[in-house]
Amino acid sequence: MPIRYRIILLFTLLVLLILGIVCGSIYYFSASSRTKMMRTRLTNRAITTARLLKQSEVFDRQLVRRIDSSMSISLKDKSVQAYNTENKRVYNYADAFGDTINVSIALLNEARNKGNVFFREGKKEAVAYHTLHAQGAEKGLVIISAATDDEGNRNMSFLKQILIASFITGIGISFAGGYIFSGRLLRPVKKITEEVTDIYAYNLARRIPSGNTKDEWYKLTNTLNDLLDRLNQSFEMQRRFISNASHELSTPLTLISSQLEVSLQRNRNEEEYRRVMQAVLQDVHYMNNLVQTLLKFATASGNPGGLNIDLIRIDEVLMRIPASIQKQDTGFSVSLQFNDLPEEENKLLVFGNEELLFTSIRNVAVNACKYSPDHHAEIILTVLPEEFIVHIIDEGPGIPDSELENIFQPFYRIEETRSIAGFGLGLSLASRIIKLHKGDIKVESTPGIGTTFELHLPVAGKL
Repeated sequence: MPIRYRIILLFTLLVLLILGIVCGSIYYFSASSRTKMMRTRLTNRAITTARLLKQSEVFDRQLVRRIDSSMSISLKDKSVQAYNTENKRVYNYADAFGDTINVSIALLNEARNKGNVFFREGKKEAVAYHTLHAQGAEKGLVIISAATDDEGNRNMSFLKQILIASFITGIGISFAGGYIFSGRLLRPVKKITEEVTDIYAYNLARRIPSGNTKDEWYKLTNTLNDLLDRLNQSFEMQRRFISNASHELSTPLTLISSQLEVSLQRNRNEEEYRRVMQAVLQDVHYMNNLVQTLLKFATASGNPGGLNIDLIRIDEVLMRIPASIQKQDTGFSVSLQFNDLPEEENKLLVFGNEELLFTSIRNVAVNACKYSPDHHAEIILTVLPEEFIVHIIDEGPGIPDSELENIFQPFYRIEETRSIAGFGLGLSLASRIIKLHKGDIKVESTPGIGTTFELHLPVAGKL
């Protein structure tokens, strides 16, 4: 069911429930009030008749009947009957000749026990009143006072019609109001849907107008625009990545192809062929390293669910780095410094993939060695209760502030460092791996003094 119809249905049901409660309450309390008033009037007439009958020396039966007939009371078909203690009718009056109330002995006894009993007979409403409970007379009479409340019943019938008409009208108005209200409420959603439908991969720069009203639709629009910003950045990053990767791969392929073509143009001696093969082998090694780096980059760009995650000691990962870097280039050196290592092993554990973490920290350290004049990098491990902080410090030329936000982009290299060998993937790969492990990487650099990379990793128990 469309959400608009659901809003209309829920809105109408809510109004139906409220109107039902209100109309039902009005009718119930009005009916109760009429019944209570009717009982009071009938009881008062019974009391009056009982008082007259008890003064037989002053008022005889005929005089009481004349008094009853002359009493002005807005009731129809009035009748009064009196019964003594032997259940014999000692007095009877009715507006209509022959109009009597059928009274059972059980009803008389109930009136004597309770003092006052209200009952109905046909359209009439009646009260059985025992004088002993009200007056303390020596001879208790049971007075039956009955009448038809035509005016009250007509008023209740008229009220019932008004309430039913109001109920039906209210439901109709609520349905129409819900239809209009839901249409206006969902109008921004319709506009957002139309705007999003017109956005494709080639026009991700387009944004949804958010308007000036700071409501939920404004928040939804801003959220979608933020999503489009991230998608646009991802597509742009992918485009640059493919372009740069293609360029990096095409360069050694072109060199290999040109060298082989030149070497085949004429016959050469063994030494010349050897030089060509060595040059080609270097280009192949370059391509192999680039492909391996791209594979690691693709792995780090995935999700943790596909990785072999285990508990590893951060200090053991760091201790592998100096030997690995020196093996790569004997001119590089790394020093380690551990600040306040805890004695408990579990405080040095981190959840992650050991090889990927090793690769990320090693890449940053290799980068530091490349740009330091003495090709030396310093790694400092600081253990905090909730995280590990790894500082990697060099004394290189530094990074300009305008370049800091771009250094983690794939294949991005600062213009002044393009002469140094590399693919421009090391820092980007390190950033992806650290974020994959729910960590963070920060950088502070002062031109002419050096650069400090700060890697934050959560302790295993705090993930």
